[in-house]
Amino acid sequence: MPRHESWHEAGHGAGHDPWQAAWQHSGHGPHHEAHRRARHEQRRRLRHEFRPGRLLAGLCVLTAAVLYGGDAAGAWHTPWYAAFPVVFGGLFVAGVVAWIHYGVRRRRAAMSASRENTEAPASTSGSQAIK
Repeated sequence: MPRHESWHEAGHGAGHDPWQAAWQHSGHGPHHEAHRRARHEQRRRLRHEFRPGRLLAGLCVLTAAVLYGGDAAGAWHTPWYAAFPVVFGGLFVAGVVAWIHYGVRRRRAAMSASRENTEAPASTSGSQAIK
């Protein structure tokens, strides 16, 4: 005759909390924390980077649109040539800002790469030797 587990051997007796098991199976237990952190990191990587040059260029074009919109609504008078210095000057400043931001990003990447390369190599046993 096959032996069946008793109530306590099946985990239903002392030391078993059915509410805790239900809580952990719903995605809130300690073993789900690493998965939640990994999903959060993936979401952070999927978002776009901040580009201050593009932001400044968009604001300059928006400023020109507001100037001509106010002129069209009759709130003020804007000369026809006003958009040229606003847009072209703004694009020049946006280019300078983008260039500075690019240099900062490259310097940060180089510094983090040099920090990563100061550790011991992954394999020192010689199994990865070049032939």
